[in-house]
Amino acid sequence: MKVTVICDIPLSRKNGTAVAALNLIESLKEKGHTVKVVCPDMSKMGQEGYYIAERRNFGPFNGYVAENDVALAKPDDKILYAAIDGADIIHCIMPFALSRRAVEIARGLGIPVSAGFHCQAENVTNHMGLMNSKAMNKAVYRRFYRVLYSKCDCVHYPTVFIKNEFENSVKAATHGYVISNGVDEAFFNGSRKGRDDGKFAILCTGRYSHEKAQGVLIDAVKKSKHEKDIQLIFAGSGPMLDSLQKRAEGLTNPPIFKFFTREELVDTIYSADLYVHTAKVEIEAISCLEAICGGLVPIIADSDKSATRAFAMGSHNLFTPDDENDLAEKIDYFMDNPYEKEKCAMLYKGFARTLSKSRCMDEMENMLQTTIAEKKRVLYGIPVTQQAQRAAVLGVKN
Repeated sequence: MKVTVICDIPLSRKNGTAVAALNLIESLKEKGHTVKVVCPDMSKMGQEGYYIAERRNFGPFNGYVAENDVALAKPDDKILYAAIDGADIIHCIMPFALSRRAVEIARGLGIPVSAGFHCQAENVTNHMGLMNSKAMNKAVYRRFYRVLYSKCDCVHYPTVFIKNEFENSVKAATHGYVISNGVDEAFFNGSRKGRDDGKFAILCTGRYSHEKAQGVLIDAVKKSKHEKDIQLIFAGSGPMLDSLQKRAEGLTNPPIFKFFTREELVDTIYSADLYVHTAKVEIEAISCLEAICGGLVPIIADSDKSATRAFAMGSHNLFTPDDENDLAEKIDYFMDNPYEKEKCAMLYKGFARTLSKSRCMDEMENMLQTTIAEKKRVLYGIPVTQQAQRAAVLGVKN
């Protein structure tokens, strides 16, 4: 296949959506497919197959955009035509301006279009202070549908939860495939080991942001009867770092706040004792799955806006969102009952085997190939007006 991937954001390993895009790109290349990528990541400039778009200028909000890692690409027809022309299919990662224009171009050229669903409405409304507004969240989903997903030949959803959430919000069905983004094999191959300091380490992975709600874990540990024995580790980065550090003042063991490389994160998972997932808004939470695949038992926020709660094996694996007392009780339960924790870990082993990245990337490849085959069953052509437009942009003759 010849696949063009359109990614509105930089391909940073600090961003879960970008990691999902990189995993797909790398997997397709390893399988022998030709992959072109359009993105606003200057670090990829000059690399084969990469077409670098400018970042959009948000004027006085550029500082806020950079702080929140939400830099978006500016559409450029010449770049998009060069990357898309001749492709068997394009795959869009986000429902923003670069992808929207790419879809218009691909449809004009008769090229099949697929798109991933990696952005919840709350990820947008959070920046407006309206994360809990049902009306605003539905309005965001309706816009996503109108400008992108209604124009796609298929849509990739990482979980059944987000497929149902989106389709129920827009009152329309999509040609959807539910495929996990998958967990890198590195997280399956470690060996469990204790910490040198003898502390009970609780890991929480995720961007430091309002919707990830890490503060409740800090408050819960303050109320735990084992507070003096607990070492919190917050793997990530983000704009809420200063706020979280201030909130953690008074803990016997100051939390570790750090962005870990993949190798460092694997090592941290295998030396930790428990995983807590505090996010109230989540499409899939690969970070939680990585911890599970590394043998950690999770305690997960039971939020109706999070797919992650479906990973719970029992009531002790869930806590009421924003309720530090409930979370403290769940933490103390597993600390007081190590045998129950080990039994729970054994239950999760079978679940983890279904999550390997290689298996999930095989399913993604099949989705793209099936979509191309289905499109070929329909006779289509490029209208003369579209040919003229393409020639004008590329500077070639009809």
